[in-house]
Amino acid sequence: MKASTTNQITEGTIWKQLLFFFFPILLGTLFQQLYNTADTLIVGRYVGTPALAAVGGSTGQIINLIVLFFVGLSSGSTVIIAQYYGARDQHHLNDALHTAIALSIVGGIIFGILGFIFTPWILRMMGTPTNIIEISTIYLRIYFSGLIFLFIYNVGSSILRAVGDSKRPLYFLIFSCFLNIFLDILFVVVFEMGVPGAGYATVTAQAISAVLVLIALKKSGDIYQLHFQRIRFHKLLLLSIITIGLPAGLQSLMFSLSNIIIQTAMNSLGTTTVAAHTAFAKIDALYWMVSGAFSVSIMTFIGQNYGAKKYDRMKKSVKVCLLMDIFVSIAMSCIMITGGSYLLRLFTTDTAVIAIGMRIIHMICPCYILFVFIEILSSTLRGMGNVMIPMLMTCGGVCILRIIWILFIIPNDLSITNILASYPISWGSTAILFIIYFYFFQKKFFRQHCAEDGIS
Repeated sequence: MKASTTNQITEGTIWKQLLFFFFPILLGTLFQQLYNTADTLIVGRYVGTPALAAVGGSTGQIINLIVLFFVGLSSGSTVIIAQYYGARDQHHLNDALHTAIALSIVGGIIFGILGFIFTPWILRMMGTPTNIIEISTIYLRIYFSGLIFLFIYNVGSSILRAVGDSKRPLYFLIFSCFLNIFLDILFVVVFEMGVPGAGYATVTAQAISAVLVLIALKKSGDIYQLHFQRIRFHKLLLLSIITIGLPAGLQSLMFSLSNIIIQTAMNSLGTTTVAAHTAFAKIDALYWMVSGAFSVSIMTFIGQNYGAKKYDRMKKSVKVCLLMDIFVSIAMSCIMITGGSYLLRLFTTDTAVIAIGMRIIHMICPCYILFVFIEILSSTLRGMGNVMIPMLMTCGGVCILRIIWILFIIPNDLSITNILASYPISWGSTAILFIIYFYFFQKKFFRQHCAEDGIS
């Protein structure tokens, strides 16, 4: 691949380049969701409701706890690499690349071992129904055994996106997604391996995707390139990655902990409710994949234009991305509310599960628009290098408020409606905080940097 003479992220028409960058990420996250949903869909249809609850519910929350923390931690590499790439700093760009890959390898080993060891204890602490603890433990231990492959793929694909390549991660994901579905059908339906078969299918597909992304980085013809013998930690860059990424990792950790507390409350309502919440989570992920794609897009745009000192372009990018995300959020809310019952039937034929799932959809989906401001503004601030304040606002407004709600409000009225009310309440309050903070911060930021660089 030859190096591009023009960086469209820093030069092209903003709305067009945002869309060109956004859609491959969106399709990638769509296939990522299909990738993750394959286990749930096939197990739920061919093994039964307890198996559906076993591969979702508490299991899904534990996976998110570890994976999202590391993804947040490693997001510092995305910001740094985007800035070095925008500034065309080849030396530091490649050092950051090798440091990030080293972090994914070491992180995958450490978190995989910890997850394997503590899985049974965490499941019991969450009050997981006793009839699914054993099979949930087996599934999770298989998953954690291959966690290193997931970490390598996520970090490698984020590196490619940071330099403006959002297409190849998509191609790799599409291939591994269909491989995962094929192996799910083979192991679960044909060989009747049940829940463990779904775990083996996922790990195998993740290993293939990790190999593909490493090959892409190895064969790059741009100013970045992976050399396996150079994979190591560069101390100062590792500190920079952790400094930027740790607040995002802690934020993700707090999100996951608050969701675990919510899942624990859900578990007390029985297997049917757990299965309904699991099925909804897969549908709900359709929105989060769109939101996440906008988040990656704007963070990359802000990072590269910051490196190129194109501050006016940064301001315009934020406005365009906000409008896009608001429009899509409203559209998706309408689609899910009107077509939710059909989507739920993909996962189960149990009418009781579908009825509970629709109650969840009607309560959560209309509030998606509130999270737009949190997602876009926090990602913009991270692209500027401001990570601590967004983390504190998100953890306080979303996570801690949600935990307080569950611990002190729910015991007085344990119902699915009361449990779910914590989402729109926490989203709305945090969105207000971000709008106020961002308005004052960006004025100071652009005034200061324009003065330093002699830009009028």
